[in-house]
Amino acid sequence: MASETGAYLRKWGVVIVFSILAGIVGGIGAIAFRIAIGIVHELFFGKLLPVVSYELAGLNVGYVLLPTLGALVVSLFIARCPEIRGNGVPEVIEAVIFKGGNIPGKFAVLKTIATAVTIGSGGSVGREGPIGFIGASLTSILARWFNLSREMRKLLVTCGLAAGIAGTFNTPLAGAMFALEVVYMGAFSINLVPIFIAAVTGNAVTMAVLERAVEIDIPGGIAHTLPELPFFFMTGLILGTLAAFYARFLYRVADGFSGSGIPETIKPVIGGLGVGLLGMLFPAYGIFGIGYEGMRMAFYGELAVGLLVTLGLVKMLATALTVGSGQSGGVFAPSLYIGTMFGAAFGAIVSSLFPSLGANPAVYALAGMAAFFSGMTQAPLTQILMVTELTRSYAVLPAVMTSATMGFLTARFFLGGESIYTLKLIRKGYRVKTGKPVILETISVGEIMTREPVYVTPEMTLFEVEHLIGETGHDCFPVVDSKGRVVGIIGVKDILKKSSSLKRMKVRRFLRRAYGITYPTETAEEALEKLMAYDQNLLPVVESPESRKLVGVITKRDIYRAYYRGLEGMYID
Repeated sequence: MASETGAYLRKWGVVIVFSILAGIVGGIGAIAFRIAIGIVHELFFGKLLPVVSYELAGLNVGYVLLPTLGALVVSLFIARCPEIRGNGVPEVIEAVIFKGGNIPGKFAVLKTIATAVTIGSGGSVGREGPIGFIGASLTSILARWFNLSREMRKLLVTCGLAAGIAGTFNTPLAGAMFALEVVYMGAFSINLVPIFIAAVTGNAVTMAVLERAVEIDIPGGIAHTLPELPFFFMTGLILGTLAAFYARFLYRVADGFSGSGIPETIKPVIGGLGVGLLGMLFPAYGIFGIGYEGMRMAFYGELAVGLLVTLGLVKMLATALTVGSGQSGGVFAPSLYIGTMFGAAFGAIVSSLFPSLGANPAVYALAGMAAFFSGMTQAPLTQILMVTELTRSYAVLPAVMTSATMGFLTARFFLGGESIYTLKLIRKGYRVKTGKPVILETISVGEIMTREPVYVTPEMTLFEVEHLIGETGHDCFPVVDSKGRVVGIIGVKDILKKSSSLKRMKVRRFLRRAYGITYPTETAEEALEKLMAYDQNLLPVVESPESRKLVGVITKRDIYRAYYRGLEGMYID
């Protein structure tokens, strides 16, 4: 008992120490990244803009050059490492679920530089996802340095993501919840302890250096009334629908660039040019870069309804051009911006139509932000907690909970359980659904199949198969011809209630017309689906569709055993 207690304490001592280290590393990465963005922003907007400024019809055409030039620089990094495109969160999910927590160090460095250039030069993306990726990638390097187990590497990468998000917003609880909802797909476990430790540590490191984590300026003392709850319900429905549309739209734009035939180094430049033109029309409203200044104006009621809607649409297009053209940056902040604009517009309309309610558009801006973000990321708890931590108040919690929940459910309906992050993974060939732990999808048939299976031939009799069932205890067998090719399956169900005269007949006369087979490269999830669809207890595993050569078999028992092993591997016990 004493030895077991000592081993338990040593294990948790290691977990806690490395959780703190992950928080420190994630926090330092967030600080370095934000400083890099500041340097690039000063270079482009402080030094370069005055030089290239040129007034034409009341517009400064010089704005167009900034994101275009930044995109040109980023294209050079993309040419060297195409994987740095996008926001980074799907890559963290991929690393944790499918790659044992391994993120290449070169990938992390290049993505940090490319994203800093994209944002600093005015690209319409956010820094939150990339900061989370940086924290995750640095902790992945840390885990490899200390040769930690696969289980610990996966956990620490998740801790690094949580630390980066927490430090970005000064919201440790929301940072931890984001990591759990997005990476662990809503799986709550004892892993929450090290993730919380990392989030708190990362937030503390960031705040100690930067003093202020996030530039979102939200009015204090805002609240709502009980009769307004149906309107927050409507906010969730509208923004959830819009979020689902926008998640698909982002990838359609990416597909458009991908299939255009334009050279890879030119695509980001075209995207940057488009962002420059849009930003030139609205230079002071947050179309360039992260957009917090535009959000501040919306929260404080400085923008008319028409302008709010226009800015929301323009930000959607600018972000789609930035991300779709292959530049590096996150969709976290743009989703907050877009939701804020449309939420504030809806709140202003409610206030105008129902003045007796005393509706405050700032509350609807928060509700819209929560609904749109929850729909895009399928992480409603993250946004509910984040708004509470940002406002330091529970006064708007019912409104935010209502809109975030409805935004989440509405988008889930239209997206079929996908999110802005898992849609990218699906396009890479991974089968991932939000809201459930990913286990069988990470295990290949080749890992768990029986490689020397018992099989029968078409010329054997049913009596011989019956004898084989009694001898081996198996209830189903693949049927293989003289060249080793699978031609069918046969089992207990095919023999039961057969007369003695029928049992003297050859197996080939009783082969099933429809049966399932699988391949070593398919996942255990796909194999299980085939077993259920064909009502089989066993699947023959064949080399390829062309050869159909038998290389193994897999049973439901194999899959169940693999599931429980995989489930145990997800948690620190």
